[in-house]
Amino acid sequence: MKKALQVQALTKRFPGVLALDRVSFDLEPGEVHALCGENGAGKSTLIKCLSGIWQHGTYEGSIHVNGIEARMRGIRNAETLGIGVIYQELALVSEMTVAENIFLGSEPTTATGLIDWNQMYSKTRALLQEYALDLDPAARIGDLGIGHQQLVEIVKALSKDTKILLLDEPTAALTETEVEILLDIIRSLRKRGVTCVYISHKLDEVFAISDRITVLRDGCSIATHLAAETSKSAIIEEMVGREIKDLFPKRVSHPGETIFSVENLTVLDETDGKPLIENLSFSIRAGEVLGFGGLMGAGRTELVMHLFGALGKRVSGNVLLHGKPLENHTPSDAIHRGMMLVSEDRKRYGLVLEKDIGFNQSLASLDQFTKGLFVNELAEVQANWKLFKSLRVKAPGLEYISGGLSGGNQQKIVLAKALMTEPSIILLDEPTRGIDVGAKLEVYELINQLTEQGKAVILVSSELPELLGMSDRIIVLSEGKRGGEFPATTATQSQILEAAMTNS
Repeated sequence: MKKALQVQALTKRFPGVLALDRVSFDLEPGEVHALCGENGAGKSTLIKCLSGIWQHGTYEGSIHVNGIEARMRGIRNAETLGIGVIYQELALVSEMTVAENIFLGSEPTTATGLIDWNQMYSKTRALLQEYALDLDPAARIGDLGIGHQQLVEIVKALSKDTKILLLDEPTAALTETEVEILLDIIRSLRKRGVTCVYISHKLDEVFAISDRITVLRDGCSIATHLAAETSKSAIIEEMVGREIKDLFPKRVSHPGETIFSVENLTVLDETDGKPLIENLSFSIRAGEVLGFGGLMGAGRTELVMHLFGALGKRVSGNVLLHGKPLENHTPSDAIHRGMMLVSEDRKRYGLVLEKDIGFNQSLASLDQFTKGLFVNELAEVQANWKLFKSLRVKAPGLEYISGGLSGGNQQKIVLAKALMTEPSIILLDEPTRGIDVGAKLEVYELINQLTEQGKAVILVSSELPELLGMSDRIIVLSEGKRGGEFPATTATQSQILEAAMTNS
């Protein structure tokens, strides 16, 4: 039987970077084949070659689809070969409806050449029902949560008679329930003979869904295994090139004085007046990690955005930083008071993608290097290099454009920008979302270093093992309210989930 897809000695170069180095792997028809590797290992570059973004002639080696060499000249060319892609970053138009996004560029038409709206919405309804998705075809994409938007992206790809589906971190923004829906969709596709390439840093998902696993490291294909004949620890070791015995590095917590407190905080959405946070109180001490758990939409991101001065209208409550009120403040005010936020959306709020690494790292700290109208460029570069090296950013240098970095290295730049402000309290909103196990370990080690220095850390995470492994205490939010508080040493995942689903 012919291979559904075969990649042979694929090599892709960028200035100063060898992104793919003679990568080879193949797909059997109807197989779910996982690609695992650290950020910067070459996974996304490989997907871009397979999907026609990097056209034939810009890389060395060959790609065969059903035994025939595919010399793709663009995305449309790949689609005609039955290749569909779900990218890590959504490619939807927020002002359009679900139906309009699914059929964008391939709208059904009437005999007169006009868009057949009835047929479009009817087909969309049928597709959503086919994949058991409870979504309104007429809903505006911008009004949906990130998880539902991701599911729309998947249905959009499947609507094009896709034979080979490439999924690049498809569950990064999904809740556990939505992840199960997606995995069920992939299982149903496998039964229909659709071949899938599944990229994920979440190894539980990889082993739950894949038939085979190929490991990439530093642009090379290291090994391919039957999923049933290997283990998570073995895959991790091949990914990072070393054994990782403890994903959550141990630390001894020595909390100091209370440096930040919130009393009876209620915050409203400035656009519609609906409550984002209701009557919430907590405090955090120096050297402590306070975790915040909850389901998507529980108010965790809204909380840290408000505390940073970037979201919502406070109608009651007090926020004290080092014993002094923090109110009616801007993000700039918060930074000057010793608070910094690492947003969950690094591309939107964390980076200026078209600017270089050095620009981004020092962007929030220019006051340190400015005297009058002049910037001390030497001091700025020295500070940038220090963080660049300590965080082990994989890039040719500070002049490299941030948008060209892998997700994990982009996250390191966002963290470097935060650290350069020398905060006493740092708000980390999903700091390991979309990054690999090796980069996660580096983030966890950084959190431990911050607490050892006496800094306070608020950690928002959707990954329960991460919350339990890194926090001293965990507060669970439910619909903007406090659902419960637990010491991390004795809390269980079931307790946290139960508290997250409470309505009180």
